[in-house]
Amino acid sequence: MPPMILQGNDPHHSPSFSFVHRVRRQLWNMVYVLLFRPSPRPFHAWRAFLLRLFGARLGKGVHVYPRAKVWAPWNLELGDHVGIADGTNLYNMAMISIGRYSVISQGAHLCGGSHDYNSRNFQLYAKPIVLGEHVWVCADAFVTLGVCIADGVVVGARTLVIKSIAQPWTVHAGHPARQIGHRTQHLHEVMP
Repeated sequence: MPPMILQGNDPHHSPSFSFVHRVRRQLWNMVYVLLFRPSPRPFHAWRAFLLRLFGARLGKGVHVYPRAKVWAPWNLELGDHVGIADGTNLYNMAMISIGRYSVISQGAHLCGGSHDYNSRNFQLYAKPIVLGEHVWVCADAFVTLGVCIADGVVVGARTLVIKSIAQPWTVHAGHPARQIGHRTQHLHEVMP
């Protein structure tokens, strides 16, 4: 459990996150609204600088577009040449790691947090999400906490991923996701 999440609290009367975490998030929100979101689309290096300033670990050539929402940059790791489209939501209460040459398309939601609906206090909890290299999460797909996705996997548009996908270079779609095909790996081997 990430240390920022308070345990055993009453979320109806008290915060779910530590004071330090709430302050850090407010600082990031101000930077996001004032400097990140209004930046011109081609200013990828500027947005990468802002994310790194708040603790993100980013590879070279990363393209995070201005209307992508990153909940906590310090819980974000992107490999080289990753693309994060406008309208994506990286709700990274725990670490989200995305491998080289992967693309997260418009409206996709990677959700690293949830609640224990059987607990007395509706306990908040988080788990990491790990995507391999050359993964494509298509438009409006939803990937839930604790999921790992192997290299080369395509997650189809509006697909719901609730379990890890271990078979590399496969295509998945549906609610919940199921394998519907294979992807040609050799097309991607020319990239360093």
